[in-house]
Amino acid sequence: MYIKNFQEMVVWQKAMDVAKSIYLLVKKLPKEEVFSLSDQMRRSAVSIPSNIAEGQARNSTKEFMHFIAVAKGSEAELKTQLLLCVKVGYLSEADISEAIDLLIEVGKMLTALTKKLITDH
Repeated sequence: MYIKNFQEMVVWQKAMDVAKSIYLLVKKLPKEEVFSLSDQMRRSAVSIPSNIAEGQARNSTKEFMHFIAVAKGSEAELKTQLLLCVKVGYLSEADISEAIDLLIEVGKMLTALTKKLITDH
């Protein structure tokens, strides 16, 4: 599987959409969460496309798969944080629905990418 540039990857593009949506969502959180939950959510969101990019740039299938696994971990972490925001009343289900839908899509794409890398390896 040859990918010239990580920016060509639809999964990276979708992960960037996730990060953008999280940056907009955390603005709705209470000010006391600026340096805790919202900061952690931004880091998790940025971690997903960052790890996809770093893994692709390594030019090693084994390393790429490792970074995809890290991105999957960040996807689960971010989903947990979004659900916690609803649970404690900071955000509504409607507030997080778009971000959750994007995360689910990115998660499926990361799983498919891993399978493709295994098959091609």
